[in-house]
Amino acid sequence: MLAGMALFEALVVAHVATGAVGLTAFWGPIATKKGAARHRKWGRAACYGFLGAGTLAICMALLSLYGPEARHPEIEDRTLFEGLFGWMMLYLGILTIGFVDYGLAVVKHSRDRRMLRSPRYQTVIAAVVVSGAWCGYFGWQVGHPLMVLVAFIGILSMGIQQLYIWRTVDPPRQTYVGEHFRALIGMGISAYTAFLSVGLIRYVPEHVFNPAVWAGPSVIGVSLIIWFTLKGKKAAGPCASGVRPHPQ
Repeated sequence: MLAGMALFEALVVAHVATGAVGLTAFWGPIATKKGAARHRKWGRAACYGFLGAGTLAICMALLSLYGPEARHPEIEDRTLFEGLFGWMMLYLGILTIGFVDYGLAVVKHSRDRRMLRSPRYQTVIAAVVVSGAWCGYFGWQVGHPLMVLVAFIGILSMGIQQLYIWRTVDPPRQTYVGEHFRALIGMGISAYTAFLSVGLIRYVPEHVFNPAVWAGPSVIGVSLIIWFTLKGKKAAGPCASGVRPHPQ
């Protein structure tokens, strides 16, 4: 039992360390010029940090579900604890990895998006959908809307990705930029939500089941996606539809 607790605490420390890198570097690509060297540098740091944090979140979730002892015995609702810190944490870890994987892949295969149809990428998307469906079902069973909400957002995001991957007509050349952006914002949403749970349960346990607190990253992230999407369309103007303005 002591060994299990020591392992869990070590995972928490590593999760905080890698998550801190990702959470800090996440804002670099947003603030810097897209495609510039600093943008790519900050982006790589955020992706690697979130990959580590997502992997560790999966490990912590599995220990919470199948560990030899009950963690945080002060929480009386063990079913809801299992849902939020077991199944939802597991799903958020997989979702974070899925967003990172897709966000990098659309840039790597920007000239041939059909490469994203390979089992290598489709397996990751399927893992997100399956874990999200179970998270949403479990949340519905225990009456916790947050689990249903984050499951819906993740599954919807995977569906949007598949529309891009499997569309029969090639999209405009720069469409992959929007896919890249949305995926990495999604990465931030899932990572911030998972990372927030570690702090909530340790420092403000009275709000650990408060949906309003947990929903914060989703609200901010989706707002960023909408804002930057509208900004990009406005900047593109008539050229977005392939019509070039006549020179004055």
